[in-house]
Amino acid sequence: MTTPAAADNHHVIQVRGARENNLRNVDVDLPKRRLTVFTGVSGSGKSSLVFGTIAAESQRLINETYSAFLQSFMPALGRPDVDGLHNLSAAIVVDQERMGANSRSTVGTATDAYTMLRIVFSRLGTPHVGTSGAFSFNLPEGMCPRCEGVGQISDIDVDELVDRTKSLNEGAITVPGYAVDSWMWQVMAGSGFYDPDKKLADFTEQEWEDFLHKPSCKVKVGSNNFTYEGLVVKLQRTVLVKDRDAMQAHIRAFVDRAVVFRTCPECAGTRLTQAALSSRIDGVNIAECSAMQISDLADFLRRIDDPSVAPLLAGLRELLDSLVEIGLGYLSLDRASGTLSGGEAQRVKMVRHLGSSLTDVTYVFDEPTIGLHPHDIRRMNDLLLRLRDKGNTVLVVEHKPEVIEIADHVVDLGPRAGTNGGEICYSGDVPGLRASGTLTGEHLSHRAKLRADVRPRTGALSITGATQHNLRNVSVEIPTGVLTVVTGVAGSGKSSLIHGNLPDREGVVVADQSPIRGSRRSNPATYTGLLNPIRTAFAKANGVKAALFSANSEGACPKCNGLGLVYTDLAMMAGVASVCEECEGKRFTAEVLSYTLDGKNIHEVLSMSIEEAYDFFTAKGQARTILGRLKDVGLGYLRLGQPLNTLSGGERQRLKLAIHMAEKGAVYVLDEPTTGLHLADVDQLLALLDRLVEAGNTVVVIEHHQAVMAHADWLIDLGPGAGHDGGRIVFEGTPSDLVEKGETLTARHLREYVGA
Repeated sequence: MTTPAAADNHHVIQVRGARENNLRNVDVDLPKRRLTVFTGVSGSGKSSLVFGTIAAESQRLINETYSAFLQSFMPALGRPDVDGLHNLSAAIVVDQERMGANSRSTVGTATDAYTMLRIVFSRLGTPHVGTSGAFSFNLPEGMCPRCEGVGQISDIDVDELVDRTKSLNEGAITVPGYAVDSWMWQVMAGSGFYDPDKKLADFTEQEWEDFLHKPSCKVKVGSNNFTYEGLVVKLQRTVLVKDRDAMQAHIRAFVDRAVVFRTCPECAGTRLTQAALSSRIDGVNIAECSAMQISDLADFLRRIDDPSVAPLLAGLRELLDSLVEIGLGYLSLDRASGTLSGGEAQRVKMVRHLGSSLTDVTYVFDEPTIGLHPHDIRRMNDLLLRLRDKGNTVLVVEHKPEVIEIADHVVDLGPRAGTNGGEICYSGDVPGLRASGTLTGEHLSHRAKLRADVRPRTGALSITGATQHNLRNVSVEIPTGVLTVVTGVAGSGKSSLIHGNLPDREGVVVADQSPIRGSRRSNPATYTGLLNPIRTAFAKANGVKAALFSANSEGACPKCNGLGLVYTDLAMMAGVASVCEECEGKRFTAEVLSYTLDGKNIHEVLSMSIEEAYDFFTAKGQARTILGRLKDVGLGYLRLGQPLNTLSGGERQRLKLAIHMAEKGAVYVLDEPTTGLHLADVDQLLALLDRLVEAGNTVVVIEHHQAVMAHADWLIDLGPGAGHDGGRIVFEGTPSDLVEKGETLTARHLREYVGA
């Protein structure tokens, strides 16, 4: 018998002494070339182990193989807090980060499908218009000259900039920063091109032109020389070139009012030159191909048979078929990447790896079932298994029982969240998990019951003739005073119906999973307004001013400016963040840390979890109220001072929900609030939704989780399929009606779920 080669012994990834975030010296072995699912309540340490330790170290080690010069262009990755990681392979992280909201990025450019399509058109299109670059809206030779390949042009609404009934001296300019006597106002009023006492409505054509559109020129005001430019010219140069998200809130609000986007009249939104649009294959141009649903485009390309592009066409068809198979056949190649949901973005990224010849890679997925109907989860499972069967190690952080059940190996973290988590509660196969007595094991077969009696509606919100995206003239009454759940496969039109028609109405509160605008200084305490009553309590107890207890104000450690970290730029090497030596990462001056409230200083209070702080602030004040709401939405494990950029999508949504809960008599719109929630926490969420309804609110939830569907008073099911096969209402009624006599995909899965 031959002894196995040494190389064959590396069949497990060994993690030893992992202490990242809340992990407590974790040791675990993960089988290679198998599918391992990581489970546990939100905040138990799953992401810290999988992303923060295993994936982070793999990526750091790969980056270290490049020269120092190349590393200077890469993101700086610190070494995770772990004693040892053995037998790692190269990790590819397929996460839910939204794809860049760059207006030039589309599904076609992100997957390279459009690049291949351009080459096909440059070879086969008639009339022939040149190379593939002539079909690219991101290259000068292919982009529409009017909109520069964006498909939209922006017009400025002059009446949002000025009040024509007033003169400059009376404050005719309504743009922020142009108040009477302000610096910018003085340059305009003193320019001499028009009379500052003359009403704008009385300006001559020349004065109006000088006022709005005069190019940059020098003017003398008194004894000083200034640069003058027309108001519109100046705004385009100073304000409109900025990224909208980087603007201050009041400037952003002004820009949203003053700038009107409309479809480019020259290319009709196709982004391309007239030459590119004139070239056709079988009577269809490239813009029409991009606008087709991917499943239809795949059918169209099957009809093209030309040996000169045969290998390329085969690759393109395979790519499009993969997108269809992964449940994204309803998208089109011209869909802007920034409009994809987190789950859609993750699946688009997945497609790149399915066709790859690489094996022995570690793929890391973060809740790949987000945004997926139970019908689509089966397809996602097939893909995970296909990646494994190619010889890869697949690590998945997931809560859905359908995914846990296909795992070769399960690692359950807990027992609870935050400081009460970070330990391995179970590591083994699925039958062992069921018998393990852990929270996950106990809830694996747990099923929410259908609501015995539905609550009576108090009225209705009407949506009439909705036609956004794929909606087909949909009219529906959403009952008020009850819990309504909107269901349907991914791409059936749920978001278009709800987000396209409800948010602008009075009293409607939308809590979604979009990122929270905030720097690394923002945390749950600052974002919810909780820091104000805490600072006041400290100030009162110590007879000093409240501003001392803000790390963004007077009390900040001078060395790190209240960040707790010092960033060192190492020129050629990647920069390093180190804990500030002066405050030891506590962010405040020694004087501030000497003041206490009930025996705790401000740093110790901000290090508490929400749960601990709730017990600490016993007086029935504002702090206790806010903490109670955060606890209610299942965020009791978050630390008050935890940076907001470390929160997951589901945590961000629940944080927004907690803030809005103060508003009475509102309509709450929630988008997949079960994201990131353990099976045991879903019950707590259902109880919270019930409380909101019982307090007189209306709750509308877009959701795929069967427990939430079963718990609803009213269901609205869209479909029957996705894209142009969806966009209709296929069922309205109570969950028990759906289970009893529904014919839809949702009905089939809900029936299975409740065991009917």
